Amino acid sequence: MKTDTSKTGLNIRNMSRRQAMQSLGLLGVGATLSACVIPAMAAKPDIDVDVLNFALNLEYLEAEFYLQAAFGRGLSTADSGGGPASTGGRKLTYTGQPTDDAVKAYIEEIAIDEENHVKFLRQALGSFAVARPKIDIGGVGGAFEAAAKAASNNALAGFDPYANSLFFLHGAFIFEDVGVTAYKGASPLLTNPGFLEAAAGILAVEAYHAGEIRTLLYSQKDVVAAAGLKVSQIVQAISNLRGSVGGGKDQGILNMPDNGKANVVPTDENSIAFSRSTTEVLAIVYLGGMGKGGFFPNGLNGNIK
Repeated sequence: MKTDTSKTGLNIRNMSRRQAMQSLGLLGVGATLSACVIPAMAAKPDIDVDVLNFALNLEYLEAEFYLQAAFGRGLSTADSGGGPASTGGRKLTYTGQPTDDAVKAYIEEIAIDEENHVKFLRQALGSFAVARPKIDIGGVGGAFEAAAKAASNNALAGFDPYANSLFFLHGAFIFEDVGVTAYKGASPLLTNPGFLEAAAGILAVEAYHAGEIRTLLYSQKDVVAAAGLKVSQIVQAISNLRGSVGGGKDQGILNMPDNGKANVVPTDENSIAFSRSTTEVLAIVYLGGMGKGGFFPNGLNGNIK
């Protein structure tokens, strides 16, 4: 990113990197949180703690999924808060289209982003951070196959997101749009400006991730991926399932009312991203279960579960 110093009045070249970042606000929320917010939270937990722990649970899920696929590992013991290891994940077998180099690059970048989100939220929450709950990211016999079967009326039995690059993108699609709508839906609940700014920053990154996944899937929209179904049809089936339990606020990669044109960016009629309530998000990650199930067999940790 280029900085127009004539507008900012800053001479970056004559400043230390830290000074420049401070002047441009790029040290960001982390410094603000550690200096100001955590001591107040330590004295009086509030709704912000519950909301951030809700977000932390979702970040645990995404981090485990991407880290396992990219590197064959999960979060460290310290970053998991001592919670149980996730089950079912493994390193992705890079085969098929889209090109493996592109998928590998995207997945590794997203994995590190999600791991950093976990670290950031745990640092912000301090002693109030919940531990990683039990997480199921398994393919055959696991939560992903259950989701695929539910979306396709059992046509996608045996679905395994780690089997090839294209299947992995379908698995990633299940999560990414949900993260965006969850952060947007939770934003009005946050009372601390520092946390709200941090949540907005994470939302933006999750939206970038979702855009990457949706773009790769759109590039393969006419490929018959499994069970005689095209990529666009499988994506639409996943979208329909999420919409059926998550408030109807969902879209596939084709704009069906508009002759099937590209729909890489899902929005409402005002081109604004959808918001989901915590109840709607839980219904999706629990795969319709009540209080637990799906990707969280024992439910989330924390007060919002």
